Amino acid sequence: MMRMDIFAALAEPRRREIVGMLASNGQMSSSDISDQFKVTAAAISQHLKVLKEAELVRMEKRAQQRLYDINPESLEVVEDWARGLRQLWQARFEKLDKLLADGKEKN
Repeated sequence: MMRMDIFAALAEPRRREIVGMLASNGQMSSSDISDQFKVTAAAISQHLKVLKEAELVRMEKRAQQRLYDINPESLEVVEDWARGLRQLWQARFEKLDKLLADGKEKN
């Protein structure tokens, strides 16, 4: 099975909220997660499935319970992407600062 795109999975606000909840609280059961939302447990289950397919969360079965937690390796992908953008913009700002400084020296 092909891995779902991490950014597509995070595009949905409830899924971002679930990831944030797991990051804050640590491992949680699917029922504890769904209790935090005013939608059906089945809807939350679908969101958890998408997050699992994107490898953003891991799932562990204990008896009848499904426990979810963050997959830190996948979050590194998001962090690396954001860091790359930041470095790109930083370089552009430094270039602009140099142009502005050169312009002031000529006046």
